[in-house]
Amino acid sequence: MEGAESTRDGRPGGNGRGGAGSDGSAGSGSGPLLLGVRHHGPGSARAVRAALEAARPGIVLIEGPPEADALIPLAADEDMRPPVALLAHAVDEPGRSAFWPLAEFSPEWVAVRWALEHAVPARFIDLPATHTLAWRASEDGEGEFPGPEGDESGAALPGLRGDPLAVLAEAAGHDDPELWWEDAVEHRHADEGGVLAPFTALEEAMTALRETEEGGGHGREPVREAYMRLQVRAAQREFGRGVAVVCGAWHVPALRRKVTVGADRALLKGLPRTKVDMTWVPWTHRRLSRASGYGAGVESPGWYGHLFDAPDRPVERWLTKVAGLLRAEDRLVSSAHVIEAVRLAETLAVLRGRPLPGLSETTEAVRAVMCEGSDVPLTLVHDRLVVGDVLGEVPEGAPAVPLQRDLARLQRRLRLKPEASERELELDLRKETDAGRSRLLHRLRLLGIGWGEPASSRGSTGTFRETWRLRWEPELSVRVAEAGVWGTTVPAAATAKAEADAVTAQTLAEVTTLAEHCLLAELPDALGPVMRILADRAALDTDVGHLAQALPALVRSLRYGDVRGTGTGALAEVAAGLAERIFVGLPPACAGLDADAAQEMCRHVDAVHGAVELLGDAAAPGDGDLRTRWRAVLHALSGRDTVPGAVRGRAVRLLLDGGGLAPVEAARLMGLVLSPGTRPADAAAWIEGFFGGGSGGGMLLLHDERLLALVDGWLTGVPAEAFTDVLPLLRRTFSAYEPGVRRGIGELVRRGPEGRVGVTAADGGAPGFATGLDTGRADAVLPVVRLLLGLEGEGAGEGEAVGEADPEGDARPTGPTGPTGPVDRAVPTDPARPADLVESAGLPGPVDRTERAGPADRVDPSSRVSAADRADSAGPVVSASPADSAEPAESADRVGTSAVPAGCAVEEPVEVDA
Repeated sequence: MEGAESTRDGRPGGNGRGGAGSDGSAGSGSGPLLLGVRHHGPGSARAVRAALEAARPGIVLIEGPPEADALIPLAADEDMRPPVALLAHAVDEPGRSAFWPLAEFSPEWVAVRWALEHAVPARFIDLPATHTLAWRASEDGEGEFPGPEGDESGAALPGLRGDPLAVLAEAAGHDDPELWWEDAVEHRHADEGGVLAPFTALEEAMTALRETEEGGGHGREPVREAYMRLQVRAAQREFGRGVAVVCGAWHVPALRRKVTVGADRALLKGLPRTKVDMTWVPWTHRRLSRASGYGAGVESPGWYGHLFDAPDRPVERWLTKVAGLLRAEDRLVSSAHVIEAVRLAETLAVLRGRPLPGLSETTEAVRAVMCEGSDVPLTLVHDRLVVGDVLGEVPEGAPAVPLQRDLARLQRRLRLKPEASERELELDLRKETDAGRSRLLHRLRLLGIGWGEPASSRGSTGTFRETWRLRWEPELSVRVAEAGVWGTTVPAAATAKAEADAVTAQTLAEVTTLAEHCLLAELPDALGPVMRILADRAALDTDVGHLAQALPALVRSLRYGDVRGTGTGALAEVAAGLAERIFVGLPPACAGLDADAAQEMCRHVDAVHGAVELLGDAAAPGDGDLRTRWRAVLHALSGRDTVPGAVRGRAVRLLLDGGGLAPVEAARLMGLVLSPGTRPADAAAWIEGFFGGGSGGGMLLLHDERLLALVDGWLTGVPAEAFTDVLPLLRRTFSAYEPGVRRGIGELVRRGPEGRVGVTAADGGAPGFATGLDTGRADAVLPVVRLLLGLEGEGAGEGEAVGEADPEGDARPTGPTGPTGPVDRAVPTDPARPADLVESAGLPGPVDRTERAGPADRVDPSSRVSAADRADSAGPVVSASPADSAEPAESADRVGTSAVPAGCAVEEPVEVDA
């Protein structure tokens, strides 16, 4: 069995080989039964099982690390579910590790299970992991999958060494090694030529191939094969002739070769050693695939698993699985589709001369019949079924570091099961279970165990909500083993790791981020030392940029106290002190900056501004009003000529947004900057600071004519020789606006100053650009606001629903709703009509419930129109009664929010059923 990290170059074991004895049988009369296999090949697995059943050996030797012999009995545990892997890691350096994966369709796993079921001893005979890991360390062969086969580059190897399976396929006239292997082995029936026929044929082929290899071996390969030969000899002495060996077919000719014991021992002399621990860990089909970088992987582990498990009709069963997957994704796939896909796959196999439809035929049938020629759903089939996200399980009795056991206990208690497929997890921190899950995931992140990554929440932005994206990878077992040096439980290990990270942190921002993580992970024992280090670093750090980077993380941390119940008093004190130091050092730090440094400083100013707004007054009792102090700093920045234009413009904008600067004053400052005496480049930088950053600057230009006129006038007056210099700054500023905002600004500029001044809805211009308030448009949103605030069912109050009496005694409606429901004000009033007609056009008022119209007078609610519509189409609603005509207020009360339907006389009052 090859390690997962053993053959990155696809060499022996990398693509699986078959083998047999050189005398035409898998085992000679005096030698062991050598069963050469392809790693993770279902055909090889079936052949191994049949051969063992026929030979009934006294011991089974398997390619793998001998340190795992004690773990073999766990393979019979009912809680052991492949795919799994043997994990070996150095005791003094857990990150130095190696994997030996096994799937249900792996020949080595089948051999282990057969031996356990028949009470036959089983042993691993590959080079011990104690030498493998030490050898790797001595060669400094870092990589994701380092291991027994060395770290040579496959690109430097001949085609034979790089992929013997491809050489055999080419010799047989096939250009696709996978297709050839399927036809020669996977689709072969067990009774064709006897149980040992495939091993015999493939060993002959491998023997011929290895005879053409120069030097007889490469790298660690001769050493591994020497150790295997010694173990086979020892088993023969102990069990006689009843020895069966299951290994990669590439090694079979070497094991058959006659080599003296002294020569083999000479190869093993002086090998480096290191102390290792071995255990079982879960594995995934995705990591078995060659696409993951696993040298001994296969292209389609899910398909191979299906071939191994299917008792009969593998094509029909496979296409039924595909149909079930597509149906689950709401695609229309019926039984007729399955039947037609089976027929098409079988027809393709006949046309291509294949014994059975393979993966290529079934894939083409699925694309044509079930996917309607589209590769989009076919990608889903490949990801979910051809490769798959199956995650194995190991029993609790498997050896593990104490931290791993504590993590497994927490996973069971919190009902947080590791899964190979990626999924999102929404957490409500007000619930105890979800809060525990959040603590666990944050603590694991502190330990470098990236099981979960925070994601943006789509449902809520409150601090009591968290969204995580979870996916368990086999390598996380190594990360857990590495983190075991920090403690035996997750909280203890996370606390120790946080304290160590705080001591070794290089910047102040790293320490503040660490403090934030400690709060999220609820590690009070770590928070104290981290805060002391933070206070010391903050007192010594004089770089305003570092202080500005550190402050936002501290302020964000203060928000978690309410939901998580974590005390943040010490954190608030440090944050307030940090803010005060920024206030003092920021103005001098902004002097003499170039363009890039000015942009960076603008980002720092934005971050500090947001942090101060969150801190407020309660963050620093006794230290004064932080907001007032910060506004004074912004005023100082906005008026200093030595400060770059981008920073000054940003300071003015923040003051304007926060109410610390009147719009008139902001316009005055902009006028000074855009005066002819200012260099165009400096003016453009000021505009970028004021309007840029994606902070709504475009809306200011849309709704403030003075600012737009200033920018427009300045831009038209820029000299031609300077325009090229300021154009990049302007493009960068205005390109950040939404398309609708840019379009609106362009429309205003197109009209010119005369078209912009005094434009209102009543003047026939574009609505929304007047200097005053358009009450008609404002009223249109009031029903929605009342609905959102839950005020829809409340009675009229303060003149809101019924109206107010004017000095002449008329009831002038001022509110959006009446007893019968909200008024539709979506259509603006016609500005050409007199205002008195609009005011008397049946606006809402209390309904007189004593005078109800008969059924014939009722109108369907869907035919309602707004008061403005009635004013536009039919003029004012006039009551048929003279008394009503004399008293318009009473008429309005009686009619209420009635609408005038099509075909109804204007003079007839109509009541709408509420």
